[in-house]
Amino acid sequence: MEKVFISSVQKEFAEERKALAQYLRQDPLLSGFFEPFLFEEVAANTYAPGDVYLEEVKRSKLYIGLLGAAYGYEDAEGVSPTEREYDQAKNEHIPRWIYIKGGNELARQEKEQRFIAKVGADVSRKRFANLEELKAEVYSSCVLYLRQTGKIESRDFDESLCQDASLENIDADKVSAFVATARLKRNFPLKETASVEQVLRHLNLYRNGKVVNSAILAFGVNPQKFFTTATVKCAHFHGFVVEKPIPDYKEFGGTVFEMAEDAVDFVLAKISLSTGTRDVGNQVATAYEVPRAAISEAIINAVAHRNYHSKGSVQVSVFKDRVEVSNPGALPPELELNDLSVPHASYPHNALLASCMFLTGDIERFGTGTLDIFKLTKAQGLAIPVFSADEGFKVVLWRPSANAAHVTEHDTEHVTEHDTEHVAPRYLSIEELGHRVVWILDYEQGRNELMERLDLKHRPNFMEKYLKPALDEGLIEMTLPDKPTSTKQKYRLTNKGLMLQETLKRD
Repeated sequence: MEKVFISSVQKEFAEERKALAQYLRQDPLLSGFFEPFLFEEVAANTYAPGDVYLEEVKRSKLYIGLLGAAYGYEDAEGVSPTEREYDQAKNEHIPRWIYIKGGNELARQEKEQRFIAKVGADVSRKRFANLEELKAEVYSSCVLYLRQTGKIESRDFDESLCQDASLENIDADKVSAFVATARLKRNFPLKETASVEQVLRHLNLYRNGKVVNSAILAFGVNPQKFFTTATVKCAHFHGFVVEKPIPDYKEFGGTVFEMAEDAVDFVLAKISLSTGTRDVGNQVATAYEVPRAAISEAIINAVAHRNYHSKGSVQVSVFKDRVEVSNPGALPPELELNDLSVPHASYPHNALLASCMFLTGDIERFGTGTLDIFKLTKAQGLAIPVFSADEGFKVVLWRPSANAAHVTEHDTEHVTEHDTEHVAPRYLSIEELGHRVVWILDYEQGRNELMERLDLKHRPNFMEKYLKPALDEGLIEMTLPDKPTSTKQKYRLTNKGLMLQETLKRD
């Protein structure tokens, strides 16, 4: 039996403590694995209460913390028993499950607010409004723990059979394109001529004559037919907060690869480019104010590791001072928030899906994604990214416009001052995407070269949002107008385009 230490301010959570202990002891599944500990059930003895509960924490396998409005009784050093118990569990490396009652509307004591912030820097937290919600959250945590420790066997979402799907719901062209990329990136052993079934079997995505959920998410003709919330919702706000009207909003579907590409391109279209310099050559250097690789890491991780059982979607928000990427998921119990900034192992929520994205080079298997985000943003002189686990998992990437005063408003504990020795480049905000083509076009260039210069990966998006508007506006022209689909097709500036480029240079 796994001993579960239930920690909270006893008076505030008297009902929840008693009901939760009863629930763990009576549930048909949980009662076979967990035995709750409540301090109020301990018989009278000669030991000091503080010594008793800290020793019981040491003997426990799991720690459940219920946090609410009150900080509770304080000892001679001004620390509550609940915080002492939490610290003890942390020192003993005991998994800590934290459940917070209420939201921002609840008036909390100042020390309780600080305690919640401290906990939030370590572990994921879940909120609950009533006892039934608390039971549901605890049940989910218990089942996940039992599965991860091998005490019960069941299949994760990504490897479960998609009962209503078959090979007919798999796009053969997407599978072939995947194989070509995987061979190039990771020496994938199968060839493009392999059948869809052969590839899926090799990837463990086909079992008992049926495809698994990850096969649909990675290669489906229409994944949202089966998983309606498997989307990425992107919004652009001119200010610092979510408010109407929303200047631009898109919801992207398709496979995990397509959703990620579309979302990255959405963000790139909303942030500024560096003006670069022509001092060392005719070709202007281009870079985004937030590194593309950091944006891509945040979005791809959200898509790969989200909880696909949830009715929520991945959300990407672009504000005046930051880019936020959130997903309905949580850190695995093996990791804490502080682990993300140091080398750590990888514990993917959707192992089969992550394996597919590893083979295409989109993610790594060694937990380096978050480290790369820290390194990339630091190298560009940006404020330190913020990771949080309130009601899902969120990454905040700061834009250069995030000055110290405004950033402090958002998160005083996580942001440090910019490196004063870093010389920030100048950025140009070009809202018309066709004009971005004009900005980087210095001579006759092909489509692939233009995409590379703008660091764009999704060809249809580039053609529709960038190249076509520039052509329609008469800013650029084809070198082979009679052969628009020729592989030798290139593009050059018109006189109108040259005039616009001069204006952009002056800006």
